[in-house]
Amino acid sequence: MIIKPRTRGFICTTAHPQGCARQVQEQIDYVKEQLAINGPRNVLVIGASAGYGLASRIVAAFGAGANTVGIYRQGERGGGRPASAGWYNSAAFEIAAQQAGLKSYSVTGDAFTDETKQKAIELIRKELGQVDLVVYSVASARRTNPRTGETSNSVLKPIGKPYTNKTVNFHDGVVSEITIEPATEDEIRETVDVMGGEDWQMWIDALREGGVLSDVATTIAYSYIGSQITQDIYREGTIGQAKDHLEATAKRLNEQLGATGGRAFVTVSKALVTQSSSAIPVVPLYISALYKVMKEKGIHEGCIEQTYRLFAGRLYSPEGVPVDEEGRIRIDDWEMREDVQEEVAKIWAALTTENIGQLTDLEGYRREFFQLFGFETDGVDYEADVDPNVSIPNLI
Repeated sequence: MIIKPRTRGFICTTAHPQGCARQVQEQIDYVKEQLAINGPRNVLVIGASAGYGLASRIVAAFGAGANTVGIYRQGERGGGRPASAGWYNSAAFEIAAQQAGLKSYSVTGDAFTDETKQKAIELIRKELGQVDLVVYSVASARRTNPRTGETSNSVLKPIGKPYTNKTVNFHDGVVSEITIEPATEDEIRETVDVMGGEDWQMWIDALREGGVLSDVATTIAYSYIGSQITQDIYREGTIGQAKDHLEATAKRLNEQLGATGGRAFVTVSKALVTQSSSAIPVVPLYISALYKVMKEKGIHEGCIEQTYRLFAGRLYSPEGVPVDEEGRIRIDDWEMREDVQEEVAKIWAALTTENIGQLTDLEGYRREFFQLFGFETDGVDYEADVDPNVSIPNLI
C-alpha cells in the first residue's frame, strides 16, 4: 500500500515503516560515529518505542554495547493497515541490534500493570540475569493503578488562575491567543497519579523483589523545566506537580539504592518535538523559536544527541555525575543559557502569524513532527508501494 500522513490535531494516525526504519538507522549511525561509552551491560527501557526512551536504547546498545529489553504498548495493526510508529521503530532497532550481535528483547503491554512488570522480570531473569540500568521514559495520558483499580487521566492546565498566552497551529502557522482555565484539585491529583513517580517506584520495587536489579544499578527518569515563557502551563501547572513528585521519587530511590551502591536521577532535558510536547498549548510555538536560536548558534540537539551527551558526559563520565542543587542531571543547559533565552524572549514578544516564518523555525518543527511517524525523511520514496506488516524479532 501507499502510506500517506493523516493528521488529527496533534496526532498523526498513520506511520511509514521505511521512514521509521531509516530514522532509527540514522540515530544508530550517529552513535556509532561517536566515542564508545564505558557504560551499562544490561539495560531495561520502560517506554522504549520513541523519543528519549528509544534514543536511550540506541545509545546503550550501540554506544556501550549493552543488551537491552524494551517495554512499550502494542502497536501492531491488522487488515493491511499501518502499525504505529513505535512498532516500526522497535522492529528496526531489534533487527539492527541482533545484526550487531547484541541481545535484544521487546515486551509489549501496559507498563503500569503488574502483568507487564512480571513478564519483564521473568525475561530478564532468563536471558540477562540482572539489569544495571533502568530508564523510565513513559508518556501516557491515562493510568489505571494496579493497587486500587482507579483510572486517572492527566490534564495540561495551569493551577490557581487562568493562563493566557500565544500559541500556534503548526500545520498552518496561524498564531493566536489561548486561555486555559485552571485545574481542579481532582485534576491535579490525577495528573500526578499518571505522570508522577509512583509507577517508577513500583517498577524498581518489583525488579528488586524479583532479584533482577543489580546492587549497583542506576535508574533515571526524564523530566523538563523550561523557560519563563512556558512556566505557568508547564512547570507551575499540573505537569509541574507531577514532575515535582517524580523528583521526590528520585531522591527516595537514590537513598534506597544507595545502600548497595546504586543510584537514581531525574534527567532534565531540553525542549524537543515529541507527540507529547505537540499536545501542550504554547509549547510548539516556543520550540519553534528556540530551534531558530539554537540552530543559528550551532548548539541544537535532537533526542539522540542529547541522550549520547547524557550517557557519555554525565551518567558514565570518568569525572562522576554532575548534578544541580536539587540532585538533577541537567542536559537542558544549552537551552537555558542566558543568551539563548534572551533571544527567544525577544522573538516571542514580536511573533505574529505574518512573521512567524521569518522569526522562527516553524517549518523545522513541522518537519520533525512528521518525522516522528516516518514521513518527510530523506531517501524514502513515499509514492512507492510498501508492506505495512512488519514483524519484531524476540517479541514477548
